[in-house]
Amino acid sequence: MTPTPPTPPTPSMPESAVKFTRAAALWSALIAGFVILILLLVFIMQNTDSATVHFFGWDWNLPVGVALLLAAVCGGLLTVAAGSARIIQLRRAAKRNLKAGL
Repeated sequence: MTPTPPTPPTPSMPESAVKFTRAAALWSALIAGFVILILLLVFIMQNTDSATVHFFGWDWNLPVGVALLLAAVCGGLLTVAAGSARIIQLRRAAKRNLKAGL
């Protein structure tokens, strides 16, 4: 039986001279945010038909696009509130465990 010849090492990809930084991430997030903002504005401008919104006995006449935007913002605020409460809960538990020596 003949031994198999060793395989030559595969060349690795050269490292980029510029590393990914927080500033690059910030610019990417800003650009994505502006694109989403423009899409939202186009959506609102195209949905200008008036709709009646009923909420806890109050009635409003709003354009459909604005009503959906307000609903999305309220949903986002509820999500942020729930996430913040969970983060506070986890931080308190971590501090408690740190003080207990766990």
